[in-house]
Amino acid sequence: MNIGEIARRAGVSRSTVSYALTGKRPVSEETKRRIQAVIDELGYRPNASARALKEGRTRTIGLVIPPASQRLTDMQLGFVASVVDAAARADLDVLLSPSGGEHDRSFERVVTGRRVDGVILMEIRLEDDRVARLQQLGLPFVGIGRTRHPEDMSWVDVDYETLIAKCVHHLADLGHRQLALVNRSAELVAAGYGPGHRAQAGFDRAIAERGLSGVRVCCADDAQAGQSCLQQLLTEHPGLTAIATINEAAVSGMYRGLAEAGLSVPGDFSIAGVAARHWAENLHPPLTAADVPADELGARAVELLIQRVADPGTPQHHLLVAPPISLRGSTGPARPRD
Repeated sequence: MNIGEIARRAGVSRSTVSYALTGKRPVSEETKRRIQAVIDELGYRPNASARALKEGRTRTIGLVIPPASQRLTDMQLGFVASVVDAAARADLDVLLSPSGGEHDRSFERVVTGRRVDGVILMEIRLEDDRVARLQQLGLPFVGIGRTRHPEDMSWVDVDYETLIAKCVHHLADLGHRQLALVNRSAELVAAGYGPGHRAQAGFDRAIAERGLSGVRVCCADDAQAGQSCLQQLLTEHPGLTAIATINEAAVSGMYRGLAEAGLSVPGDFSIAGVAARHWAENLHPPLTAADVPADELGARAVELLIQRVADPGTPQHHLLVAPPISLRGSTGPARPRD
């Protein structure tokens, strides 16, 4: 049961119920009694999240997403949905704001215009001006992702370095000796995109540990780019038999490129990576991958932000997750090619 249902049964607005519960604005005694009667009937207890934000002024949080001109990946959409759902459960609204390039003005309006009580940032770079700006303003925020030196911020993140290393070790255990890392776009990596750089570090480390031959490439976030990238890799590295990737949006194109080259997955070529679970499961064959728990991470980000809004002095919290590799149909024993 939530505030909206109480408001409907009491015949008042949601804001009136909120004011009656928090005392932020005066509410007539008659209205209070009517609201209290509904609360008693339903056995409602304000959840901890709503109570924690009782000092907030807007009951709105900002979610800063990649530029609107870019198609969000399935994983990014998962994070957006999970933040919106978690905020709704806490009776909060979410204001979406793109950032980057011409969208920087939107970000500045959100963080300086008293529109939100706090901000959740997505797609964080190792050196991120948005983080520095929020720290300068003193506006509570939480990152989905982290900077190079993230001690002074709260964040949730996926351990891309460990997960890509695990993918490489899995492929090496299957006998693959020549591997490629297919990263996100060259523009993102050049801009210091954290997951891209950490994936590179994990790939390089695992390749060295197993004595393998490895090559790293960047690829735009779409199927056509994945197909082109795969074709170029096969041309330049004919002995290649496997790919590790964090670019889920390009994987279907890689499959198509392999099929056009007369190579089967996983008979002739294996692919493993980091991806959203339902995306990985719906590929043909399903992708062997570390399934990113977007629901858990988005909800945790909202929880951490609520805590910081309620008490800006609360210690910074960090959550780094490394889900296990789910073995599916896209990886198999290496088959050397002539």
